[in-house]
Amino acid sequence: MSDPGLEEAIRAAGGVSELARRIGVSQPSVSNWSRIPSGRVLAVEAATGVSRVVLRPDLFGMPAVASDMDGARAREYALLATLLLRAPDAALLQRLTRLCGEAGPLGTAHGALAAAADAAAETVEREYFDLFIGVGRGEFLPYASFYLTGFLHERPLARLRQDLRMLGIERVADQCEPEDHAGILCEIMSGLIDGPFAVPLEEQQRIFERHLAPWLGRFFADLESAQRAHFYRPVGTIGRLFIEIEREAFALPA
Repeated sequence: MSDPGLEEAIRAAGGVSELARRIGVSQPSVSNWSRIPSGRVLAVEAATGVSRVVLRPDLFGMPAVASDMDGARAREYALLATLLLRAPDAALLQRLTRLCGEAGPLGTAHGALAAAADAAAETVEREYFDLFIGVGRGEFLPYASFYLTGFLHERPLARLRQDLRMLGIERVADQCEPEDHAGILCEIMSGLIDGPFAVPLEEQQRIFERHLAPWLGRFFADLESAQRAHFYRPVGTIGRLFIEIEREAFALPA
């Protein structure tokens, strides 16, 4: 098996059998895939948390090249979700080195991420552990409840779960992280913009303003300035700039 996206999905699910079970197909079907079929990408994304950008980059591309505004927004959120939910493996790091640093602050940040991706996967994995997991706890607790109240599993999480139920979005089986994790919120926004949960712009704005705007920019700014952050410093810059862009765009008159 040589397709990086398929390998990442199997790794995230915990094996071929588990991936097959989560998406409701037989194990032999998954074993026979040379890469994830286009019709199964969204199901695999929902079941594993691995972004479609990683699963099928030939179809969904990378955020530095956008064909339309909504597609660019969705891919930016998907990239942030992928990098916040797990440490990138060697294959993803290699793809990230091809990001283009276009004009403007966000493009410059993409270029910085491409440069930072030229690192050993083991080094980035250790950085991820130190920042987000740690022995006891990492340097950061990337949850809305913690940033807004100082505690985990508080009212921000309850309010988010209520809004997600209204949208028909359910928690993925075996998902250990609460839904107010920064990576999960980015993943949700990607799906609301251009994915299986797509909703009108007004509903995207409501979710953004209620659940991301009050804290996520601050989290990314903290990540950007963390002493232990090397690979994740430009991730923080991208996130901070992108949340600012989203906030300003939603504030424009319709």
